[in-house]
Amino acid sequence: MTATTAPEAALAVLPKADGSSKYSYAGYTVTGSVTGPVEAPRRDEHPYEAHVDVIVRPAAGAGGTRERHLESVLQSTLSQLILVKNFPRSLVQVVLQVEVTPENDYVNTKLVQASLNFPIIPALLQTAILALLSASLPMRGIATASFVAIVSRDGTKQTLVNPSPRDLDFAQSVHVLVFTSHDELLLAESEGDFTVGEWDDVYDTAKKICCQCGGPGKKDIEMMLDDQDHGGPDMRQFLRSTLETKVAADLHWK
Repeated sequence: MTATTAPEAALAVLPKADGSSKYSYAGYTVTGSVTGPVEAPRRDEHPYEAHVDVIVRPAAGAGGTRERHLESVLQSTLSQLILVKNFPRSLVQVVLQVEVTPENDYVNTKLVQASLNFPIIPALLQTAILALLSASLPMRGIATASFVAIVSRDGTKQTLVNPSPRDLDFAQSVHVLVFTSHDELLLAESEGDFTVGEWDDVYDTAKKICCQCGGPGKKDIEMMLDDQDHGGPDMRQFLRSTLETKVAADLHWK
Protein backbone atom coordinates (compact mmCIF):
# COMPACT_ATOMS: atom_id res chain seq x y z
CA MET A 1 0.00 0.00 0.00
CA THR A 2 1.31 3.45 -0.88
CA ALA A 3 0.69 6.75 0.79
CA THR A 4 -1.70 7.81 -2.00
CA THR A 5 -4.01 4.85 -1.46
CA ALA A 6 -7.29 5.74 0.19
CA PRO A 7 -7.62 4.62 3.83
CA GLU A 8 -9.63 1.52 4.64
CA ALA A 9 -11.27 0.53 7.92
CA ALA A 10 -13.56 -2.12 9.37
CA LEU A 11 -15.33 -2.20 12.73
CA ALA A 12 -16.14 -5.11 15.07
CA VAL A 13 -13.56 -7.43 13.52
CA LEU A 14 -12.93 -9.26 16.83
CA PRO A 15 -16.17 -10.82 18.13
CA LYS A 16 -14.97 -11.38 21.72
CA ALA A 17 -13.78 -7.82 22.35
CA ASP A 18 -16.02 -5.00 23.61
CA GLY A 19 -14.93 -3.02 20.57
CA SER A 20 -12.47 -3.59 17.75
CA SER A 21 -11.33 -2.17 14.43
CA LYS A 22 -8.89 -2.69 11.60
CA TYR A 23 -7.31 0.28 9.84
CA SER A 24 -5.04 0.46 6.80
CA TYR A 25 -3.38 3.53 5.35
CA ALA A 26 0.02 4.81 4.20
CA GLY A 27 1.50 1.31 4.21
CA TYR A 28 0.40 0.47 7.77
CA THR A 29 -2.24 -2.02 8.85
CA VAL A 30 -3.23 -2.06 12.52
CA THR A 31 -5.85 -4.09 14.37
CA GLY A 32 -7.12 -2.73 17.68
CA SER A 33 -9.32 -3.98 20.48
CA VAL A 34 -10.93 -2.25 23.46
CA THR A 35 -11.89 -3.93 26.71
CA GLY A 36 -13.73 -2.08 29.41
CA PRO A 37 -14.62 -0.37 31.49
CA VAL A 38 -13.76 -3.23 33.84
CA GLU A 39 -12.60 -3.37 37.44
CA ALA A 40 -9.07 -2.02 37.64
CA PRO A 41 -6.23 -3.81 39.46
CA ARG A 42 -5.33 -2.19 42.75
CA ARG A 43 -2.06 -0.76 41.37
CA ASP A 44 -3.95 1.01 38.54
CA GLU A 45 -7.02 1.97 40.55
CA HIS A 46 -7.94 5.65 40.71
CA PRO A 47 -10.73 6.73 43.09
CA TYR A 48 -12.14 9.39 40.76
CA GLU A 49 -11.49 8.25 37.20
CA ALA A 50 -10.74 5.31 34.94
CA HIS A 51 -7.23 4.27 34.03
CA VAL A 52 -6.50 4.02 30.30
CA ASP A 53 -4.01 1.28 29.49
CA VAL A 54 -2.55 1.20 25.97
CA ILE A 55 -0.55 -1.78 24.68
CA VAL A 56 1.27 -1.60 21.34
CA ARG A 57 2.51 -4.85 19.81
CA PRO A 58 4.98 -4.69 16.90
CA ALA A 59 4.57 -6.57 13.64
CA ALA A 60 7.50 -8.84 14.51
CA GLY A 61 9.37 -9.62 17.69
CA ALA A 62 8.81 -8.34 21.19
CA GLY A 63 8.02 -4.76 22.09
CA GLY A 64 10.81 -2.50 23.24
CA THR A 65 11.59 1.15 23.88
CA ARG A 66 9.87 2.22 20.66
CA GLU A 67 6.56 0.64 21.70
CA ARG A 68 6.80 2.03 25.23
CA HIS A 69 7.18 5.53 23.81
CA LEU A 70 4.18 5.04 21.53
CA GLU A 71 2.09 3.74 24.42
CA SER A 72 2.94 6.80 26.52
CA VAL A 73 1.94 9.21 23.73
CA LEU A 74 -1.30 7.38 22.95
CA GLN A 75 -2.27 6.96 26.61
CA SER A 76 -2.06 10.67 27.33
CA THR A 77 -3.96 11.49 24.13
CA LEU A 78 -6.79 8.99 24.62
CA SER A 79 -7.16 9.92 28.29
CA GLN A 80 -8.13 13.43 27.19
CA LEU A 81 -10.83 12.09 24.86
CA ILE A 82 -12.44 9.37 26.98
CA LEU A 83 -14.79 10.51 29.74
CA VAL A 84 -12.64 8.82 32.37
CA LYS A 85 -14.42 10.50 35.30
CA ASN A 86 -17.60 8.61 34.40
CA PHE A 87 -15.92 5.33 35.41
CA PRO A 88 -14.03 5.68 38.71
CA ARG A 89 -11.90 2.73 39.84
CA SER A 90 -12.16 1.21 36.36
CA LEU A 91 -9.79 0.17 33.59
CA VAL A 92 -10.08 0.75 29.85
CA GLN A 93 -7.56 -1.33 27.95
CA VAL A 94 -6.65 -0.61 24.33
CA VAL A 95 -4.51 -3.19 22.51
CA LEU A 96 -3.03 -2.25 19.13
CA GLN A 97 -1.43 -4.96 17.01
CA VAL A 98 0.68 -3.76 14.10
CA GLU A 99 0.24 -6.20 11.23
CA VAL A 100 1.88 -4.54 8.22
CA THR A 101 4.50 -1.78 7.96
CA PRO A 102 5.94 -0.09 4.86
CA GLU A 103 9.03 -1.52 3.25
CA ASN A 104 12.28 -0.37 4.84
CA ASP A 105 10.35 0.97 7.83
CA TYR A 106 13.30 0.27 10.12
CA VAL A 107 15.99 1.11 7.57
CA ASN A 108 16.58 4.81 8.01
CA THR A 109 20.03 5.96 8.96
CA LYS A 110 19.48 9.72 9.01
CA LEU A 111 16.71 10.05 11.56
CA VAL A 112 17.20 9.08 15.17
CA GLN A 113 15.19 6.29 16.77
CA ALA A 114 12.53 8.61 18.22
CA SER A 115 11.67 9.85 14.72
CA LEU A 116 10.90 6.32 13.60
CA ASN A 117 7.90 6.41 15.93
CA PHE A 118 6.28 9.34 14.15
CA PRO A 119 4.95 7.73 10.92
CA ILE A 120 2.96 5.04 12.73
CA ILE A 121 1.28 7.29 15.32
CA PRO A 122 -1.63 8.36 13.03
CA ALA A 123 -2.42 4.73 12.13
CA LEU A 124 -2.35 3.66 15.79
CA LEU A 125 -4.49 6.59 16.90
CA GLN A 126 -7.12 6.17 14.18
CA THR A 127 -7.35 2.46 14.97
CA ALA A 128 -7.82 3.21 18.67
CA ILE A 129 -10.50 5.85 17.97
CA LEU A 130 -12.44 3.47 15.72
CA ALA A 131 -12.19 0.69 18.32
CA LEU A 132 -13.46 3.03 21.05
CA LEU A 133 -16.39 4.04 18.85
CA SER A 134 -17.09 0.36 18.17
CA ALA A 135 -17.16 -0.24 21.94
CA SER A 136 -19.64 2.68 22.38
CA LEU A 137 -17.39 4.18 25.02
CA PRO A 138 -18.45 7.76 25.88
CA MET A 139 -15.95 10.37 24.70
CA ARG A 140 -15.71 14.14 24.51
CA GLY A 141 -15.20 13.82 20.78
CA ILE A 142 -13.15 12.03 18.18
CA ALA A 143 -9.65 12.85 16.99
CA THR A 144 -7.88 12.66 13.65
CA ALA A 145 -4.12 12.64 13.05
CA SER A 146 -1.74 13.51 10.26
CA PHE A 147 1.96 12.88 9.66
CA VAL A 148 3.80 15.64 7.79
CA ALA A 149 7.46 16.01 6.84
CA ILE A 150 9.49 18.88 5.41
CA VAL A 151 11.74 17.36 2.76
CA SER A 152 14.77 19.15 1.32
CA ARG A 153 15.99 18.07 -2.12
CA ASP A 154 18.33 19.91 -4.45
CA GLY A 155 18.05 23.06 -2.36
CA THR A 156 14.23 23.14 -2.46
CA LYS A 157 11.92 22.38 0.43
CA GLN A 158 8.62 20.57 0.10
CA THR A 159 5.91 19.70 2.62
CA LEU A 160 4.82 16.06 2.25
CA VAL A 161 1.93 14.28 3.92
CA ASN A 162 2.53 10.64 4.87
CA PRO A 163 5.99 10.53 3.24
CA SER A 164 7.45 7.17 2.30
CA PRO A 165 10.44 5.75 4.20
CA ARG A 166 12.59 6.76 1.25
CA ASP A 167 11.34 10.35 1.48
CA LEU A 168 12.27 10.38 5.16
CA ASP A 169 15.92 9.99 4.19
CA PHE A 170 15.73 13.57 2.90
CA ALA A 171 13.49 14.89 5.68
CA GLN A 172 14.62 18.02 7.42
CA SER A 173 11.92 17.68 10.07
CA VAL A 174 8.96 15.42 10.85
CA HIS A 175 5.69 16.33 12.57
CA VAL A 176 2.63 14.55 13.94
CA LEU A 177 -0.45 16.66 14.67
CA VAL A 178 -3.74 15.51 16.16
CA PHE A 179 -6.94 17.56 16.11
CA THR A 180 -10.20 16.97 17.94
CA SER A 181 -13.66 17.10 16.36
CA HIS A 182 -13.89 20.64 17.80
CA ASP A 183 -10.93 21.73 15.60
CA GLU A 184 -8.66 21.97 18.64
CA LEU A 185 -5.02 20.89 18.56
CA LEU A 186 -4.71 17.88 20.86
CA LEU A 187 -1.18 16.66 20.17
CA ALA A 188 1.84 18.13 18.38
CA GLU A 189 5.07 16.15 18.17
CA SER A 190 7.92 17.60 16.10
CA GLU A 191 11.55 16.76 15.57
CA GLY A 192 14.27 18.22 13.38
CA ASP A 193 15.26 21.67 12.17
CA PHE A 194 12.45 23.99 11.08
CA THR A 195 11.43 27.63 11.28
CA VAL A 196 8.25 29.10 12.72
CA GLY A 197 6.97 29.75 9.19
CA GLU A 198 7.58 26.12 8.18
CA TRP A 199 5.76 24.90 11.27
CA ASP A 200 2.81 27.16 10.39
CA ASP A 201 2.69 25.53 6.94
CA VAL A 202 2.75 22.10 8.54
CA TYR A 203 -0.04 23.13 10.91
CA ASP A 204 -2.23 24.43 8.07
CA THR A 205 -1.67 21.31 5.99
CA ALA A 206 -2.45 18.94 8.85
CA LYS A 207 -5.53 20.90 9.87
CA LYS A 208 -6.95 20.70 6.35
CA ILE A 209 -6.62 16.93 6.41
CA CYS A 210 -7.94 16.47 9.95
CA CYS A 211 -10.63 19.13 10.25
CA GLN A 212 -12.02 20.05 6.85
CA CYS A 213 -15.17 17.96 6.49
CA GLY A 214 -15.91 16.87 2.96
CA GLY A 215 -19.68 17.21 3.26
CA PRO A 216 -22.44 14.78 2.34
CA GLY A 217 -21.23 14.13 -1.20
CA LYS A 218 -18.41 11.87 -2.35
CA LYS A 219 -17.20 14.37 -4.94
CA ASP A 220 -15.39 16.44 -2.34
CA ILE A 221 -13.52 13.40 -1.03
CA GLU A 222 -12.44 12.39 -4.54
CA MET A 223 -11.21 15.91 -5.20
CA MET A 224 -9.18 15.85 -1.98
CA LEU A 225 -7.62 12.54 -2.89
CA ASP A 226 -6.52 13.96 -6.24
CA ASP A 227 -5.34 17.30 -4.87
CA GLN A 228 -1.55 17.23 -4.67
CA ASP A 229 -1.46 20.39 -2.57
CA HIS A 230 -3.75 18.84 0.01
CA GLY A 231 -1.76 15.61 0.08
CA GLY A 232 -4.30 13.37 1.81
CA PRO A 233 -7.94 12.45 2.31
CA ASP A 234 -10.39 14.16 4.66
CA MET A 235 -9.93 12.02 7.77
CA ARG A 236 -12.95 13.33 9.63
CA GLN A 237 -15.26 12.52 6.73
CA PHE A 238 -13.58 9.11 6.45
CA LEU A 239 -14.39 8.28 10.08
CA ARG A 240 -17.95 9.44 9.60
CA SER A 241 -18.47 7.35 6.48
CA THR A 242 -16.96 4.29 8.19
CA LEU A 243 -19.43 4.58 11.07
CA GLU A 244 -22.34 5.24 8.71
CA THR A 245 -21.48 2.09 6.75
CA LYS A 246 -21.32 0.01 9.94
CA VAL A 247 -24.63 1.37 11.28
CA ALA A 248 -26.35 0.81 7.94
CA ALA A 249 -25.10 -2.80 7.88
CA ASP A 250 -26.25 -3.45 11.47
CA LEU A 251 -29.72 -2.04 10.79
CA HIS A 252 -30.13 -3.73 7.41
CA TRP A 253 -32.40 -6.40 8.91
CA LYS A 254 -34.98 -3.76 9.79
